[in-house]
Amino acid sequence: MNKISLFDGEFAFLSNFYDCPVVIEGLQYPNSEAAYQAMKCENKEERIQFTNIKAGKAKRLGRKVKLRSDWNDIRLDIMKQILMDKFTRNPELGEKLLATGNAELLEGNYWHDTFWGVDNKTGVGENHLGKLLMEVREYLKNKV
Repeated sequence: MNKISLFDGEFAFLSNFYDCPVVIEGLQYPNSEAAYQAMKCENKEERIQFTNIKAGKAKRLGRKVKLRSDWNDIRLDIMKQILMDKFTRNPELGEKLLATGNAELLEGNYWHDTFWGVDNKTGVGENHLGKLLMEVREYLKNKV
């Protein structure tokens, strides 16, 4: 297994839409997507609306919130914090991530997200989610 290019089926746990508790800055979210979208908001009161919603709804709501002014500068760091929490707070997921070995993780998608993933039709994308997941995997390997 040298490449995982779809975060579904056996590898659905790699997706930000996968339901599992994630805590960031004192609030618990039902999935990584909700946590990420919440962090777009400047203050904790605004973030609370993301604590009890499914990933799809969180993504839609995240398109409507007023973005914090530093968002583009911090969003990769925020995602890494969220992923670190996801895979350490939920040790069974950390084990599954470790079980991917040295496979390249590509967040292949059909919705043309070339920042977080790779467009399956064109093969183009920066794959930041995949890269961050591989960083978290390295952290977990070195922690054991």
